[in-house]
Amino acid sequence: MNTPYMPPRLSVCIPTYCGAEHLGAAIESVLNQDFSDYELLIIDDNSPDHTAQVVAKYQDARIRYIKNSENLGPEGNWNKCLTEAQGQYFKLLPHDDVLAPTCLSRQVATLDNDIEQTLALVFCKRQIIGHNGRVIASRGYPGGKEGVIDRNQAIKNSIRKGTNLIGEPGAVMFRYSLAEKVGAFDGSISYIIDLDYWFRLLLHGDAYYMDAPLASFRVAPGSWSLAIGNKQHTDFNAFIDKVAADPRYRLSAFDTRLGKAMALLNNGLRLVFYKLFVSR
Repeated sequence: MNTPYMPPRLSVCIPTYCGAEHLGAAIESVLNQDFSDYELLIIDDNSPDHTAQVVAKYQDARIRYIKNSENLGPEGNWNKCLTEAQGQYFKLLPHDDVLAPTCLSRQVATLDNDIEQTLALVFCKRQIIGHNGRVIASRGYPGGKEGVIDRNQAIKNSIRKGTNLIGEPGAVMFRYSLAEKVGAFDGSISYIIDLDYWFRLLLHGDAYYMDAPLASFRVAPGSWSLAIGNKQHTDFNAFIDKVAADPRYRLSAFDTRLGKAMALLNNGLRLVFYKLFVSR
């Protein structure tokens, strides 16, 4: 008798393009978790570097490697991750980033305990690391209090602060069933592809914040986040306009004006930060 297929509890998906230099660290951060019921899906967006050789070093049955026959770009590759994932829960981990050893177990437990499924996502404080893994700074949700955050408050605070308070993809986990309702990632505003998705998830439930640095976001010369740095203010303004036009988000004129002013300020501060800590 054939044993029925049991899908993994969690899909951790690493979309990668020309990320061979730091991909090994991302993979190892997943393999070193204290939670084991996951698949690690690595989708290579037709990289011309030695990404395949990096993946081949890791002989673990939970790893599934797919190389696209053509380059799909970030939006297409992130959506390929959604299409290929088989787990109950979903986490996207960019190839530059890493997870703390207890990240998966803590976030899975939070979603497991949410029996009535009132949570749309769980996210955590994260560290900003440099090219060599050195911690440069940390980012968390304002107030630093662990627990449930009302969906409308999370959305409004992100707009008013002019930045992504939920965090980069590695900081976030959500149910795959909710992703099926929300649909595909939308990269029409490239810098906001993750926050746009978090907002769409939050239309269906609240957020849970963990005030511990369970994920690290790498900023290094050549990284995508650095490459689009000069577009971030323009993209955030376009995102504010998009959200403000949707009555489900309940934004006021004051929210949008303050958000655009803060986005301009944040862009200047971010570029100074990159110059001081990344580009040198």
